[in-house]
Amino acid sequence: MKSTVLFFILSSSINMYAEIIPKALNSIPLKNIRMEGYLGEKIDLCIRNRILAQDVDYLVEPFRHKEEMRWWQTEFWGKWFKSAAAAYEYTQDPRLREKLDLAVELLIRTQTPEGYIGNYADDRHLQGWDVWGRKYTLLGLLAYYDITQNESTLIAARRLVDHLMTEVGPGKENIVTTGNYRGMPSSSILEPLVLLYHRTKDERFLNFAKYIVRQWETAEGPQLISKALQGIPVAERFPHPTNWWSWENGQKAYEMMSCYEGLLELYRVTSIIDYFNAVNSAMQNIIDTEINIAGSGASMECWYDGKNRQTEPALHMMETCVTMTWMKLCHNMLLLTGNPKYADLIEQSVYNALLSAMTPNGDEFAKYSPLVGIRQLGEDQCNMNLNCCTANGPRGVMLIPRTAVMIDRDGPVVNLYNQGTATVQLQNSQTVIIHQHTVYPVSGNIVMDLELDGKQEFVLSLRIPAWSRQARVTVNNKPVEDIKPGSYLRIKREWQNNDRVVMDLDMCGHVIFSSGDRHKHLALTRGPLVLARDTRMAGGDIDDVVEPIENSTDEIQLETVTPTEENIRMTFKTRLKTGTDREGDYNEPVDIFLVDYASAGNTWSPASRYRVWLPVVLDPRKGP
Repeated sequence: MKSTVLFFILSSSINMYAEIIPKALNSIPLKNIRMEGYLGEKIDLCIRNRILAQDVDYLVEPFRHKEEMRWWQTEFWGKWFKSAAAAYEYTQDPRLREKLDLAVELLIRTQTPEGYIGNYADDRHLQGWDVWGRKYTLLGLLAYYDITQNESTLIAARRLVDHLMTEVGPGKENIVTTGNYRGMPSSSILEPLVLLYHRTKDERFLNFAKYIVRQWETAEGPQLISKALQGIPVAERFPHPTNWWSWENGQKAYEMMSCYEGLLELYRVTSIIDYFNAVNSAMQNIIDTEINIAGSGASMECWYDGKNRQTEPALHMMETCVTMTWMKLCHNMLLLTGNPKYADLIEQSVYNALLSAMTPNGDEFAKYSPLVGIRQLGEDQCNMNLNCCTANGPRGVMLIPRTAVMIDRDGPVVNLYNQGTATVQLQNSQTVIIHQHTVYPVSGNIVMDLELDGKQEFVLSLRIPAWSRQARVTVNNKPVEDIKPGSYLRIKREWQNNDRVVMDLDMCGHVIFSSGDRHKHLALTRGPLVLARDTRMAGGDIDDVVEPIENSTDEIQLETVTPTEENIRMTFKTRLKTGTDREGDYNEPVDIFLVDYASAGNTWSPASRYRVWLPVVLDPRKGP
């Protein structure tokens, strides 16, 4: 393994960036997507009540006062801006464009003659969250440049990085000793650095990016490449810190994944395969050991072997910033590799961890989302009426339309199923409009009508979720063969206007037992949905022990019932054994009511306490 590590350290200085590695999939313009139904309603609520409602002058105000010593106010501008830029691309709403224009104009006014954009005092530069804030500022400026091609914005971005390079680099401050968490927040500026290089072709920025990655592998660095290549779990890379919120903590989930996002971008420029392999290895370890049933992870914002411990009480589970960043990292890997498992993972996060964190009217996001308890908002941060997760949650929401339909070199790729339309321009410059008709995930039936001029030969790729064991697909009523769960079904034919594709995904309920011991807890899923008991629903105490009715498979019958409570989207009924009678015999099966996890607890009060993992009957007669 030492030779592998030595390879990437040496090769990072070789001129290998002439060609950018192409993506397996490409996004289509957000303006060509229109989502309706369940996901469309959630997106529209978030745009209207959070993104569009934001006072941009309030976000710029901290930049006008260069007095900060430790806090992270300046991240809020960039996080909001990224979601607002995506929302503008999606809606083409002129009100959003006005806000974007104003936000950039006001921000650039705060840039110092030296190029600094931030709020830290002169003698506190590089400390705390200073460079982290500059990263989000840079991401926002680049997003605005992509929309407007405004050269003054790109100049401001260049000056920001030029100034940073006067403070950090060889012979100056070491990037990995600045800020917190072994330099991961600061060095996550790697991603926008590479994006800036893409837009300017200025090799100084690429060399600075390579410098950052070299510093990761020093004794003081987070060793994000070597430890990933060695297969060291993300929760075990460094000793448990004596001070959790400090530089010595190397398990911080959000910031670690942010660095890996940058490493993927650097891989696309340099072709250094160890960069890709490190990200791939780290992500697989996160999937295997950290991502829980709801599609997120972390406790106290750090990796902790959470997948295997998700039934245990844990403090501050599933930070929304972790959820959003995990989705974004999966989105980047989906584009780069075309592997549908990343679309499966994004869907899992969307329907569970992300949408459960959003308030019913979309104006705020929870900071943490436990698998048992009540939902509650996070605290205001940095003396502002905002926190990192309310600022970041909308970025996850705006990933939904960006993921829904993509394109590869052969034709459209449908990743998410939802009522709506997508207009896709093919390689031959012809267009096809895909109209989806469905109430998914209430039902697994999806009808797709294709609208196009004349006849066109292309491949329509449809994601068959890994959880759908018995999917069926027809084209104009003729069955399609060779359908495999966890893959893309690629239908190549000469298509014509009004061709109809009908999918029926297997929405059977499934029983999942907690890992390691089949006699502790169970959870129920249906399609992409995690289900939960909620105190608003009939069917006994949510903390009752239960046991499935005996059967030879993990499948369970779930009946869809009409929700009776406000803001509950989906309700299901099943039968489980619960408790014992006085003689110690199991009771007859009883009806248990469950709701989709995103609806569970959404009174945001003790009136709707909920539970995902249900304790299982322990029968001493059966032994351990």
